[in-house]
Amino acid sequence: MVSVWYPARTGSDGPVAKYMPSKTADAVQAPWVWAGLPEGTFDYANSKTHGQVGVPVQRGKHAVVLFSPGYPFSRLLNTVQVEELAGHGYVVVTIDHTHEGPVTFPGGRFVPGLEDEPDGPTYQRAIATRTADTRFVLDQLTLLSYGVNPDAEGRALPFGLRTSLDLHKIGMFGFSAGGFTTANAMLEDPRIEAGADLDGMLQYDFDNGPLGKVAKQGLNRPFLLFGSDTSQRTDPKSAYYDKSWASFWQAQQGWKLNLQLPGSLHQSFSDYQLVYPQLLPKIFGEGSIVDDSIELRVGTVAPDRSVAAQRAYLVAFFDQFLTHRPQTLLRKQSPKYPEVEFAHSDIRPLR
Repeated sequence: MVSVWYPARTGSDGPVAKYMPSKTADAVQAPWVWAGLPEGTFDYANSKTHGQVGVPVQRGKHAVVLFSPGYPFSRLLNTVQVEELAGHGYVVVTIDHTHEGPVTFPGGRFVPGLEDEPDGPTYQRAIATRTADTRFVLDQLTLLSYGVNPDAEGRALPFGLRTSLDLHKIGMFGFSAGGFTTANAMLEDPRIEAGADLDGMLQYDFDNGPLGKVAKQGLNRPFLLFGSDTSQRTDPKSAYYDKSWASFWQAQQGWKLNLQLPGSLHQSFSDYQLVYPQLLPKIFGEGSIVDDSIELRVGTVAPDRSVAAQRAYLVAFFDQFLTHRPQTLLRKQSPKYPEVEFAHSDIRPLR
C-alpha cells in the first residue's frame, strides 16, 4: 500500500485528506489504550493533513522521492516531512510494508502490524522484504509513466500524475528501519540517485551485528545520515556509538554528510515530535511528570525547531542532488538552524 503526495495545480480544490484511516488509527493509538487512556483519545482518523484528495497535479515534470517508515510503523507517521517535500515540488511515494506495520487497504481490508521488537534474523528478513517492496514500487511507477494504471482496483488516478513523474530523478529517505531500507535499496537498485537515513542503524542488531552489506561497502551516490542523541559514529566509548554508521562513513564513496540533532531522541524523526508535546499536556495537564514523559519519548529539543530543521535539510539535500540546485545549507553549520550540528570529519565538494 502506498500514498502519493504531489504538488497540486494552482487553484485546485478537493476534499481534505485525513491523517489516517480509522483502523490504522486504532492500531497506532493502541499502546495508549493499553496504558489506560480511553479509545479515541488520539483522534488520528479525523485529524486533517494539508493535502487534498484527487486534485490535478501541477504541470511539468517532478522528481520522485520514496519513503520507508520505521519498524513497525505506518507510512503515515512521517507526514510532517512528506508534506514539506511535496510542497517543494516533489512527488513523494510513501510505502507501507504489509504484515509489519498496520495497513488499511481501499475497501476497508485491514492487516495488523507486529508488536514485538525483532531479533537479528527477523530484522534481516524484514530489510530484505522492504528492499523488494521498494523495487516493486519503482517498477509500478515505471508502468504508470508508460500509461498503465497500477492501482489494484483500477481506480482513476489524479489528472496529470502519469506525465508528471521524472523517473530520471529518484531519491529516497526513511526513518529508523526505513533509513536502512533506503541504503540497502540504493545498493541493489541504481535507479535511486540519492538517499537519506533518519536515525536508522545499518546493522541487524545494535549490540551484536552483523553489519549490513551497505555498511561495509558504502555507496557511490550521495547519502545523508541524520542522527539523534541515540545515534552517532564519532565516539567509540559512547553507549550510542553505532558501528554500522562508522563503517558506512569509512566505506562511502559518494558525497556524504552526517548531521546530528542534539536534544532529540529516536522518535523525534517521526510525527511524534509534534504529537506528544501538543497532546500530552492537554490530556494530563501541565507538570513535571508530563514533561518527563515527553522527554522520554522525543527528548528536549524544541519541537517546532526540530521539525523545521528536518524539513529544511531534507529539501536542501534533494534539491542539491535531484534537481541540481546548489545548497549552501549543506556546506557548513547554519546560523539559521543552530539546533543542527555537522558531525562529519570531511565533506566532499558539492557538484
